[in-house]
Amino acid sequence: MTNSSTARQAFDRELTALRDNVLRLTNMTDTAIERAMQAMVERDESLAKQVVIDDKPINRMRYDIEEECYRLIATQQPLARDMRTIITAIHIVVELERIADHAAGIAKIALELGKEPPLKPLIDLPRMAKISREMLRDTVDAYLTWDAVKAQEITERDDEVDMLDSQVYRELISYMIQDPRNISRATYLLWASHNLERIADRITNICERIIFMVTGNIKKKKKNKPVDENDD
Repeated sequence: MTNSSTARQAFDRELTALRDNVLRLTNMTDTAIERAMQAMVERDESLAKQVVIDDKPINRMRYDIEEECYRLIATQQPLARDMRTIITAIHIVVELERIADHAAGIAKIALELGKEPPLKPLIDLPRMAKISREMLRDTVDAYLTWDAVKAQEITERDDEVDMLDSQVYRELISYMIQDPRNISRATYLLWASHNLERIADRITNICERIIFMVTGNIKKKKKNKPVDENDD
């Protein structure tokens, strides 16, 4: 076996380990979304606090994976497909860490809402969380199989979350108008809805990076709403 083939096998093992770490971070992030919404629906203060605590290891793992990516770029000097693989991993873990931040934000809102009587049954927010988690799991499949078509299809589901977010907004505004005493609780729910909408947006960003990984082209999904100044 030549030195070049041995080096290639070693590099492939490192890329596999990188992929596995991205998958682990994805699972941690998915769990954060699930538990945050569960804490809100069930008014589970201890679970909400755990989601906030668990955000720290997610942050740490994001930076560990990023450092590994930079090490691979510096030591292996990858080109073409390999470079796209590593760059995509960097973008994915950044988005995952921010998704987890949104989940932690929902958990903090759940803690605040737990001090108040329920404003209304929670129906649309759990639906938004369910769609987002389905998108995230499908995104993992597209990532593992290098499926740009599937990644593109997943981005279209973002519109479902956007419509639910608008529906929640209209409903909660009506609650505020009907009775000013509802403003505080309705505002918390609006924040929760916004966090879920942003989660779906960030999953869409991941899909766009998967398309780049496969094709070498970046195709941004156009959205008919103002650009968030925190997006990048």
